Amino acid sequence: MAAAPGAERDIDPEGLAAARPLLTDLYQATMALGYWRAGRAQDVAEFELFFRCCPFGGAFALAAGLRDCVRFLRAFRLRDADVQFLASVLPPDTEPAFFAHLRALDCSGVTVRALPEGSLAFPGVPLLQVSGPLLVVQLLETPLLCLVSYASLVATNAARLRLIAGPEKRLLEMGLRRAQGPDGGLTASTYSYLGGFDSSSNVLAGQLRGVPVAGTLAHSFVTSFSGTEVPPDPMLAPAAGEGPRVDLAGRVEVWLEAVCAHLGLGVQEPHRGERVAFVAYALAFPRAFQGLLDSYSMRRSGLPNFLAVALALGELGYQAVGVRLDSGDLLQQAREVRGVFRTAAAQFQVPWLESLPIAVSNNIDEEQLARLAQEGSEVDVIGIGTSLVTCPRQPALGCVYKLVAVGGQPRMKLTEDTEKQTLPGSKAAFRLLDSDGSLLLDLLQLAEELPPQAGQELRVWPRGAQKPRAVRPAHVESLLQLWVQQGQLCEPLPSLAESRAFAQLSLSRLSPAHKWLESPELYQVALSEQLQALVDRMRAGGPP
Repeated sequence: MAAAPGAERDIDPEGLAAARPLLTDLYQATMALGYWRAGRAQDVAEFELFFRCCPFGGAFALAAGLRDCVRFLRAFRLRDADVQFLASVLPPDTEPAFFAHLRALDCSGVTVRALPEGSLAFPGVPLLQVSGPLLVVQLLETPLLCLVSYASLVATNAARLRLIAGPEKRLLEMGLRRAQGPDGGLTASTYSYLGGFDSSSNVLAGQLRGVPVAGTLAHSFVTSFSGTEVPPDPMLAPAAGEGPRVDLAGRVEVWLEAVCAHLGLGVQEPHRGERVAFVAYALAFPRAFQGLLDSYSMRRSGLPNFLAVALALGELGYQAVGVRLDSGDLLQQAREVRGVFRTAAAQFQVPWLESLPIAVSNNIDEEQLARLAQEGSEVDVIGIGTSLVTCPRQPALGCVYKLVAVGGQPRMKLTEDTEKQTLPGSKAAFRLLDSDGSLLLDLLQLAEELPPQAGQELRVWPRGAQKPRAVRPAHVESLLQLWVQQGQLCEPLPSLAESRAFAQLSLSRLSPAHKWLESPELYQVALSEQLQALVDRMRAGGPP
């Protein structure tokens, strides 16, 4: 059906990326039919979405994906085409009344409590609590897991890389071409920014999510020029807008002689095609000229050609924005480039050249990043793609979505694999802090229990421990915030930039031992005595 005139203008651009209701597993639909046939579609149920182990061998994760989940829930409706497809894969004798029920479904009865995006998250603590009619909240399982799991994984991966790089290095996400499909690429660009990266090469992430975008030129632009090309208009006006226009290409050739003399090179050594490419780019972007130095030889071609163009631009009042290195020993080359910048700045009396940013890229992983971020590194900007967006050290977070209550009665998955047993009942979660603001532990308790009080001694059961411990928090924070109540958004969601700032604040509160990337000290999650007693009763087969 064609859209009505002007209808497209009313569409939220971010909504174009929302998940569809049928982005799910078939068994969600078969269970929905089973609930409906059993007369249980409207039973009030509660599910919790959480993970069991921190990713990458670390001791923390960052919660992410809430904004996408809320957008999905608010738009959740099965269209006629969706219901028709379900009818084609369910038993042919399925009652038509079931499909009429599906057509009427929405999330107006769904309530969501969740960790704010950018929160520190730990094993077993719910990222989301979802309650509402059993049939509906069951159908939400797979889409919500899809929206939260990878978002949280890539945000955590980005946070780890930011911890390695330190606060001063600028980090650019540039993994779209290596991402697992367009949705994976958009998610990676969005949540790597939340996790601490400064910008992305992904233009769609800029348009839909407000992620700062960055990028200049690739080797193909440089190598496409042979050196015989003549720009249609080689003239460039001064940056201040006053004075005669100057033949930039001509001035570059003059500067090349001075640069080559300074570097001890012959003027014939720098590649002419590369120089013409740099001039072409400088004419298009005189205020944002960056040189890609290693299409040919960095030392004998890229660097002198860049300097000739940058100095010619400098005569006209423009200042280049930096250089990029994309192969070889990036740390050593960056030091060589910085050394040349310093001597050239003194030789040609252009102080800004000394501190010109040096960017690097080339399949950078955690180990290489640590080397590039070491003290004395001359690298300013680091572009990371594959190792960020594909999360090769752990490609999945392993989030699960488990039923914890039906009709107000706790439910528990009892299995021989104790690690896969669930915690029953509707719960609240709190973060206990010491007097200096450091984190003590996260506490899970039943929703009906009184909240822990600052200064009050508590007996808690650390998960996996054989006995309780006493703890006296100086401060107590409630973790799970009410975002959606009966289908209605309770308060505006923070912007992506606000969630990014909150993530960095959250990480700053975590102790150094918990932030170690290898063999960190594990953060403690504990149960209240009442919740532990419920778990013990249900494990023993007793009544809840």
